[in-house]
Amino acid sequence: MDAEKQRVTVEEFESFLAEQTGNTAYELIDGEIVEKMTTEEHGIIAGNIVTLLNTYLWSHPVGRASVETRYRISTDMHNDRLPDVSVTTDLERPVTRVGAVPRVPDLAVEIKSPGDSMNRMVRKSLFFLDHGTQIVWIVNPEKRTVQVYTTQEAMIFGISDTLTGEPVLPGFTLPVADIFRGI
Repeated sequence: MDAEKQRVTVEEFESFLAEQTGNTAYELIDGEIVEKMTTEEHGIIAGNIVTLLNTYLWSHPVGRASVETRYRISTDMHNDRLPDVSVTTDLERPVTRVGAVPRVPDLAVEIKSPGDSMNRMVRKSLFFLDHGTQIVWIVNPEKRTVQVYTTQEAMIFGISDTLTGEPVLPGFTLPVADIFRGI
């Protein structure tokens, strides 16, 4: 029988992050510190997505897009999440300059790395949806698909399909093929 892992609180996680000296990214998932393992492919995909989101947002100022932004819910002492790309639409809230954004994003994007399991990625998506995120995209580079989750449905889009940002990003469309440009 495996010994149960000790859960870390967000306060302990902040102390852990303060001690880190490299460029490695970490997130806190249900009290477990998890290292984010990204690849060049992962970075290209995240860059493509945030570029396309920002192009839309610059002409439709309904939100802010960012990469690797930390989010935390004040009542949850065991989660500090770091989606690969995110959009928040609360433009009245000042930009967070230190620590985690005190809410979840309206749109969260997770890009599957080779070591990620789809089961774990779906659990991450459900965490976001359960706490107020309206749309989650899980990008699977190996299959060149995007799984889209909302509180009402789950859909899979292939390379010849087009995503929308409704209701978070009215009128936004994104051909799935554009997500994989350059790889």
